[in-house]
Amino acid sequence: MATKKKRTEPKRITPSDIDPKKRISEAPDVLFDPADPRHQWERPLQAPGRMQVDFEERIDFRRLHEYRLARTRNALAKSGLGALLCFDQYNIRYISSTVIGEWARDKLTRWTVLTGNGEPWVWDFGSAARHHKIYAPWLPKNHCLAGLTGLRGAVSPKVGLFEQMAQEVKDVLVQEGVADMPLGIDVVEPPFLFALQKLGIEVRDGQQVMLDAREIKSHDEITLLNMAAAMGDGVYQDIFEALKPGVRENEIVAMATKRLYEMGSDSVEAINAIAGERCSPHPHNFTDRMIRPGDQAYFDIIQSYMGYRTCYYRTFTVGSATKAQHDAYKKARAWMDGAIAMLKPGVSTDKVARAFPKSTEIGFETEMSAFGLNFCHGLGLGLHERPLISRLNSLKDPYELKAGMVFAVETFCPATDGVSAARIEEEVVLTPDGAKIITLFPAQELPIANKY
Repeated sequence: MATKKKRTEPKRITPSDIDPKKRISEAPDVLFDPADPRHQWERPLQAPGRMQVDFEERIDFRRLHEYRLARTRNALAKSGLGALLCFDQYNIRYISSTVIGEWARDKLTRWTVLTGNGEPWVWDFGSAARHHKIYAPWLPKNHCLAGLTGLRGAVSPKVGLFEQMAQEVKDVLVQEGVADMPLGIDVVEPPFLFALQKLGIEVRDGQQVMLDAREIKSHDEITLLNMAAAMGDGVYQDIFEALKPGVRENEIVAMATKRLYEMGSDSVEAINAIAGERCSPHPHNFTDRMIRPGDQAYFDIIQSYMGYRTCYYRTFTVGSATKAQHDAYKKARAWMDGAIAMLKPGVSTDKVARAFPKSTEIGFETEMSAFGLNFCHGLGLGLHERPLISRLNSLKDPYELKAGMVFAVETFCPATDGVSAARIEEEVVLTPDGAKIITLFPAQELPIANKY
């Protein structure tokens, strides 16, 4: 008969069994700075999966929030302003890490206040304020308030909401000791501005302060921008395979939009789709035009992942390509490569602007009429941030590029056939060693979709 094994009870540990002297603790040499972007330039730029996991670090959203708030506080401290009042949805998200949907972007009906002495205050649309109290523990509960002004005129100023909300803002400024200092505002409905002025508040431009804060992206922000770009890579593969005679521009837009939302996009702002005789001049939209054999076609994917945007052009021809189409593409690519080669920290933006062709080289009379065709623009929560580099503005107001900037580089070249055109865009992260391209769908040579 087998001997029955004696059951071994697990060892029980009590506080008296723990020797504090045996604990290992390594304290940091310096205090953690929330405004430190914590770049990891020695590592490849990562584009991890979208799920949160316990076995590797991906996005640290609390660290992201602390970084953005610290950057804003630092910019505010240097500005001479006592506080910032923001209606721009990108600034609200940057400061407070709150968002209630793309529909709110143009309503001017939610806002945030940040003083140099306090935590963010958020006035939001109806029940959204109560939602923040439950789901946004990084905000003090009494800082989440219901608010409404005019919904861009839908509510008459006679109701008095502008005066009521302006008084609530002033009460916060008084409470936090900055009512006698200037208040910076980014965008605003005129009646709100007038109501603040009637209360004796000096109003100044706050948008420049916010753009100062937002220009250097942290490691987490760069990762989110890279993840958004990776989504664009995949959609361009779908477009390349679908681009054939008989397909309409709007069908490509529908397919791309659906695919992006399936991938996890939180906003597909626009998919530009331009083909055939619509290519030159660039119309910046899409129609129901049907793709035909030999068409040149270019697209722009403008969407965001966790708020961080893409602006990502690619050009194709359908079935075959002519010499004029190839030549235009080669010129656009040469301008692109020339500009990217110049992108290094410390370089002045006017020097980069000179790498782009003059407006007359692409058939336009002035730099204003050619604006947006050959230039750079910053990417982040907004589609157009710093740096913004073009012949229109950078020759008059140059500034130095810095490591940690993320921006798009765009080129355009019309073909000699009078209808075709090449449009290329690369998104880059500016590292200490230069620009790192994060838009990876092949674009060195003109791609021919469904080649005959």
